[in-house]
Amino acid sequence: MTLKPHTSAALNRIQPSATLAMTARVSALKADGVDVIGLSAGEPDFDTPDFVKEAAIEAIRAGQTKYTLVDGTMALKEAIRGKFRRDNGLDYGLDQITVNVGGKHTLFNALVATVDPGDEVIIPAPYWVSYPDIVHFAGGTPVVIEASAAQLYKITPEQLDKAITPKTRWVIFNSPSNPSGAAYSPAEMDALGEVIRRHSHVMVMTDDMYEHVWYADFAFTTLAQRCPDLVDRILTVNGCSKAYAMTGWRIGFAGGPAWLIKAIGKLQSQSTSNPCSVAQAAAAAALGGPQQFLEERNAAFRKRRDMVVAMLNDAPGLSCPVPDGAFYVYPDASGCIGKRTPAGHVIDSDEALIDYFLDSARVAAVHGGAFGLSPAFRVSYATSEAVLKEACVRIQQACAALS
Repeated sequence: MTLKPHTSAALNRIQPSATLAMTARVSALKADGVDVIGLSAGEPDFDTPDFVKEAAIEAIRAGQTKYTLVDGTMALKEAIRGKFRRDNGLDYGLDQITVNVGGKHTLFNALVATVDPGDEVIIPAPYWVSYPDIVHFAGGTPVVIEASAAQLYKITPEQLDKAITPKTRWVIFNSPSNPSGAAYSPAEMDALGEVIRRHSHVMVMTDDMYEHVWYADFAFTTLAQRCPDLVDRILTVNGCSKAYAMTGWRIGFAGGPAWLIKAIGKLQSQSTSNPCSVAQAAAAAALGGPQQFLEERNAAFRKRRDMVVAMLNDAPGLSCPVPDGAFYVYPDASGCIGKRTPAGHVIDSDEALIDYFLDSARVAAVHGGAFGLSPAFRVSYATSEAVLKEACVRIQQACAALS
């Protein structure tokens, strides 16, 4: 008798990552010899800095290949503590810092450790694809606030205040944003903080993963920095993946109230246990080492951003705001919806538009529905200028062919 497949209710509440699904489609096409340009992966094309790699090699030679403390080595926690002081003016104790297997793991741990059925988590849209699914997995209810292109993909204090209820457990802020690159100014952050201040039962998770991929004419700021009186209700999340081109090393971290950090450690002790010991040594070097290379890489990203924004705004039916950070653009595709392809198919959604781009132009992006705000799509410009230019030309031609 064949066993009937069974998966848990918690697993059935979530969907596979749309960004990873598109990346897999691109890989399959390339394996078949198809000339496809993949702009779906949120991964820097720069290499991990040499001094970071050398630190990992030295750690291996020194025998740092054993278990570590569950939530990070003291050396890495000290480096994270120094990073928070240097970059954000935040002074966390070692018992207020957690180290996890990537930033996604940090978010997952925090939500699963604190969210009960019936709890609400406010998520501004467009949002990173994993936020609502992690909330669903934890048994909570995502409450989405839509921030349109007209408001530069940033929510207002009025929207936030209206969305908060007695059931609200968390608010998630991501600035600069994945997928839009939108970033909140210090004044905007202060205004949002004032709303949080009026609701004493609400926790805030600030996802600062793109802190150092920054182009705005105002300084990066995080909520705990702007509103120090709220620090006991804020989890400040960051990691090494984006700024230091260490996506595969899988090191995320956060600073927050000691009770929450302890809860995260308890959960981690029964799941992954400690992050990779060698990766932790590399992360300590990255956070504590020279930071000048970040400016050079930002200059390259800014140049790519400017080119991609200009070219997408020249594509019929697309309107692309200029992002302040990260390495994504999120063009509004309203002008393409309802049109027909040369083959006669109606573009009735941004997902249909993305399929059209992939099939006819051989360019892969991720549809806006995956990020909670349609019609739009996300393009990652973390690749060479030559590849980006060719991709944008193909998108322009595909849009021009719609009627």
